[in-house]
Amino acid sequence: MAQLFFHYGAMNSGKSIEILKVAHNYEEQDKKVILMTSGIDTRTAVGEISSRIGLRRDALPIFDDTNILELITQASAQEDTACILIDEAQFLKKHHIIELAKVVDDLGIPVMTFGLKNDFRNELFEGTKYLLLYADKIVEMKTICWFCKHKALMNLRVHDGKPVYDGEQVQIGGNESYYPVCRRHYFHPLTEEEMRN
Repeated sequence: MAQLFFHYGAMNSGKSIEILKVAHNYEEQDKKVILMTSGIDTRTAVGEISSRIGLRRDALPIFDDTNILELITQASAQEDTACILIDEAQFLKKHHIIELAKVVDDLGIPVMTFGLKNDFRNELFEGTKYLLLYADKIVEMKTICWFCKHKALMNLRVHDGKPVYDGEQVQIGGNESYYPVCRRHYFHPLTEEEMRN
């Protein structure tokens, strides 16, 4: 039975590499997957899933006005689709999540989404909020704190080596802008000098 999955984790928890691995496993068995990602993420290119270890794949970009159900219905009419894989799911809108639920319930196609749970202010993203409400299965992907050995729960935005706790929710960036951190180091991050000692 098809299900809607939400795999979430802090920055650097391996979400993009996992989605690429899952796609490879399906395709190795000659099963068609549709890869999608938020059109907001422009770190490498619009419509590209890119892992920090260098693996990349083209994907269909999702914009605010994209109707995912319509896209998947058309694609599946041409060829059976075994699974839908979506990266950067935190940037999706409520209507996207409801469309994904319909892909699962009405078309019988499993959907696996991957994304952040909370932003740098520790607020839920819109896509995350509705995935937490609508997903059949929620899976945490773990990583360690940038400053210690504890599990990272949060994403710390930094600018010129200093923590940032206010500002626009979406600022696309990688290790130069965000650190995965535990709760303690979210509130008390180490300085660059403390990290060197």
